[in-house]
Amino acid sequence: MIEIVYQASEKRSLAIDSNKAVGECTYSDANGVWVINHTFVLPEYEGQGIAKRLVEKLVDHVRQEEGKLSATCPYAVALFKRSRDYDDVVVWPKG
Repeated sequence: MIEIVYQASEKRSLAIDSNKAVGECTYSDANGVWVINHTFVLPEYEGQGIAKRLVEKLVDHVRQEEGKLSATCPYAVALFKRSRDYDDVVVWPKG
């Protein structure tokens, strides 16, 4: 079973299968807003919903901290635009 863990010191969520990193979602901090900038899953693990779980792990932590997030990562941008489930934490750049 694939485990998704949050690593604050690395500013990422990580997907692990049998002690092997198989995916990650990274972010940077822009004036208190977490900006998801990269989501990656190894090709042999694609199509299993891992990327979504990686993003949602970060969303969960933002909610716990009552913070906000945004994204430059194409996958996360598409996910946030597709679903209203993230409207409470997602902020979009003005302009």
